[in-house]
Amino acid sequence: MGSSPPWNLISSLLSFFLLLTIVHSKTVKRDVKALNEIKASLGWRVVYQWVGDDPCGDGDHPPWSGVTCSQQGDYRVVTELEVYSVSIVGPFPVAVTNLLDLTRLDLHNNKLTGAIPPQIGKLRHLRILNLRWNKLQDVIPPEIGELKKLTHLYLSFNSFKGEIPKELANLPELRYLYLHENRLTGKIPPELGTIRNLRYLDLGNNHLIGTIRELISREGCFPSLRNLYLNNNQLSGGIPAQLANLTNLEILYLSHNKMSGAIPSDLARIPKLTYLYLDHNFFTGGIADAFYKHPFLKELYIERNQFRPSVKPKGTHKVLEVFDAELF
Repeated sequence: MGSSPPWNLISSLLSFFLLLTIVHSKTVKRDVKALNEIKASLGWRVVYQWVGDDPCGDGDHPPWSGVTCSQQGDYRVVTELEVYSVSIVGPFPVAVTNLLDLTRLDLHNNKLTGAIPPQIGKLRHLRILNLRWNKLQDVIPPEIGELKKLTHLYLSFNSFKGEIPKELANLPELRYLYLHENRLTGKIPPELGTIRNLRYLDLGNNHLIGTIRELISREGCFPSLRNLYLNNNQLSGGIPAQLANLTNLEILYLSHNKMSGAIPSDLARIPKLTYLYLDHNFFTGGIADAFYKHPFLKELYIERNQFRPSVKPKGTHKVLEVFDAELF
């Protein structure tokens, strides 16, 4: 009886034929057309590296810089577009929204202007959208809420205005939401608390109003939240004791608002609270001893408030540093 061919030979042949298939595959016309429209709109700073007819590469040219493709049947599709820190000037390239298989879109640290088009909602496979450090304007389109697979949304350091769209709460996989350093107004939609996987929420340096009580009014809200940045806004009211129900919280940043009232000792029950920033508000009363006995709390900023004159650091703590120039 003849012996069967060794498995490593079969594996090598399969790999060879797969490579042949990929080499001779063509990129879908839809993506080629979209990339060429993007190429025409981005200018020489990017396109001098975009040579050849096929963005995914061919026998003579490699894939275009920043373009990642994947095999789908007999064709290749563009799955990632990363063109950042190259000083792209001009409006957001609408043709991007025709790259329907994108999982990552990264255009950060450029000089893009204008609005994000509502067609962004067509990118149903998108997991990472990074547009921070641009000059984008207008409102954040609610159509972003249609990107059900999105895990990272970076829109910080732009000039977005208007309210935070409550449709962002429709993103079940969202883990990181960065909206700081914009011109956002209105109240923070409490619907955001229903995003069960949300770990990092940064809304600092905007013009937001309302209270934390309104934000956490829903039972079981923010179950996974670790970092909450609400600093440099116009939030008012007090800190509700219910905030202690956010048991995964590690960083709470409330500096530079218009908040008032006493600091509830319940906050000291948050197991892994590490950084607590309360400075530059109108808080009154004192700081409970429980904060100084917390096993993880490292920094507590309390200056520029209206605490009692007797409020001073008490005892010693192996990790806690209290920053209050007025009290020393």
